[in-house]
Amino acid sequence: MKTLQDYIDKLNSLNFKEMYENDFFLTWEKTDEELEAVWTVADALRFMRENNISTKVFESGLGISLFRDNSTRTRFSFASACNLLGLEVQDLDEGKSQVAHGETVRETANMISFMADVIGIRDDMYIGKGNAYMHEVVDAVTQGHKDGILEQKPTLVNLQCDIDHPTQCMADMLHIIHEFGGVENLKGKKLAMTWAYSPSYGKPLSVPQGVVGLMTRMGMEVVLAHPEGYEIMPEVEEVARKNAEKTGGSFRVSHDMADAFKDADIVYPKSWAPFAAMEKRTNLYAEGDSEGIKTLEKELLAQNAEHKDWCCTEELMKTTKDGKALYLHCLPADINDVSCKDGEVEATVFDRYRDPLYKEASYKPYVIAATIMRGSSRFSERIGLLSGVSNCTAPSFFSTMTRSFSVSTSTAVFDSFALHGNAVSAFGFQYVSCTFAVTPFTKLMRITSGVIGVMRKMPYMLAISTADFPFFAHFTAHLIFEWPLMRSSSFSGIAPKA
Repeated sequence: MKTLQDYIDKLNSLNFKEMYENDFFLTWEKTDEELEAVWTVADALRFMRENNISTKVFESGLGISLFRDNSTRTRFSFASACNLLGLEVQDLDEGKSQVAHGETVRETANMISFMADVIGIRDDMYIGKGNAYMHEVVDAVTQGHKDGILEQKPTLVNLQCDIDHPTQCMADMLHIIHEFGGVENLKGKKLAMTWAYSPSYGKPLSVPQGVVGLMTRMGMEVVLAHPEGYEIMPEVEEVARKNAEKTGGSFRVSHDMADAFKDADIVYPKSWAPFAAMEKRTNLYAEGDSEGIKTLEKELLAQNAEHKDWCCTEELMKTTKDGKALYLHCLPADINDVSCKDGEVEATVFDRYRDPLYKEASYKPYVIAATIMRGSSRFSERIGLLSGVSNCTAPSFFSTMTRSFSVSTSTAVFDSFALHGNAVSAFGFQYVSCTFAVTPFTKLMRITSGVIGVMRKMPYMLAISTADFPFFAHFTAHLIFEWPLMRSSSFSGIAPKA
């Protein structure tokens, strides 16, 4: 079983400093180490929550959500992620805002961002629009911060656009990593990203594009399979080819579902609309051509109906690696004789993989939270996580209006507060060690800088050497000590950067 220190050590080995005060648009815009840092932080946050360790890195602030399409998993995952970190969530309903009266993107972006730490946007339905809109929002708040209107620039997290669905695909990848025992075990594994029939014509391209754009970075053998006429964006295919060439994996396109499934370690059968059709639909909406849209929908439904045999069946699953390929889906799936007569997957297949599918979905809140933490301009000022906390049976908590972190003890005794070199932790904090002595005659905590805080439930004195770390002067401590009186002890771990 891993400890929190294992995650911290992993993070300290990675270079992802460029992610701070930065946004998350597309996975292929991030380095391998930056992506691994997100997965590691996601796992660390999950570990902390499962072990009842506070993850509230923000004491105040807003997470703004803007969904231009229906959503269950992503909407609630974003809300859960913000709550996990201590942020309140406010949904921007454009129909109930001044956007409906013609308010500009620049004005809206600034008006909602006065105390916002993150803006999550889902805008996936119109080719050439979603990702461009997200960049417009970021440009607006960046200028607002530069002009002194905003105290900080909120981080933007892409919750799905017309090009990529990074939080979904990152969660899918984290699920795969855990199922196969680590990133290092993925090289050479075959993944089939295949189209599958649906009675709905207009599903976005972002998931299949995000999958081939991300999974090809792991040295995997990725097959994109679809009937002719269901192509994805050509520029994303090019990204996948370059990724595969760089990592020693492979990427190819097939028009045969059986070919894609044969000996596959992972299968991802999912419906999507053809790229050409999505472009046409976008133009029709821009022109306000409602009749043209109705005609296009009928054409595409008829086109889909020609390929009902593109279904994830028990027979196809038997042809995968040992007949036990990992089945993935972003949900909701079109299930035969359940949600529709004919769909993406047979009911028996779906039922057999139901628990792993729900587990796959469970990674998304943590992935979103990790992207928020990695990009936040305020995060490095918020929290310190001590290295030994996971070994402490009754962790204590320091808290202030702006910071909180957990404490665990060790048997070693240090003479003073000291840096372990100049190393900065993966969470943006410095490693420190501290000695304190406990005495029974006062309810006051004396800090050597001269600032006194009130001790609660604790008739002891805590003396801390803080000559080089004046931020300790801001603490009001809430401690539970189990140590014998008059005994010196110490802790070591991470504290906020001065």
